[in-house]
Amino acid sequence: MSCQCSKDYIVDIQILREDAIIPTRGSEKAAGYDLSACLEDPVVIPAGCNAKIGTGLAITPPEGYAGWILPRSGMATKRGLRPSNTPGLCDEDYTGEYIVSLYNDSDETQTIYPGDRIAQLVFLPYINAEFNVVTKLNETERGDAGFGSTGTATK
Repeated sequence: MSCQCSKDYIVDIQILREDAIIPTRGSEKAAGYDLSACLEDPVVIPAGCNAKIGTGLAITPPEGYAGWILPRSGMATKRGLRPSNTPGLCDEDYTGEYIVSLYNDSDETQTIYPGDRIAQLVFLPYINAEFNVVTKLNETERGDAGFGSTGTATK
């Protein structure tokens, strides 16, 4: 049985600087859209530091969705660079430039060049909830057991 889970949406995007690159996917089935650095000059990020890198784009997610900025796996594993506020959340009503704060987890200085793919953008649905204050939550098998309570990777 096949499930058609994806749906095509039109996403409004504003080009704020002429060097901005429209996000693209790496493959037909990729969930994320690559965000690229829109820079006049390269930006140097020392080890253990972060830098805000603009994309030159403002994006409006579809209604009921938010834009999530996530690391690109190759950049994170090969260069030690990842968004510092992973995941980054861009609300549906945010109309400013998408900026990625990149953190350098490596032991070496890293340089971001104009046009480098620096993160990926995924659109995910969200719900608007109202909170109902109760005196006690329903009991579950896990209860209030927290960190590590379900075992380790090796059990």
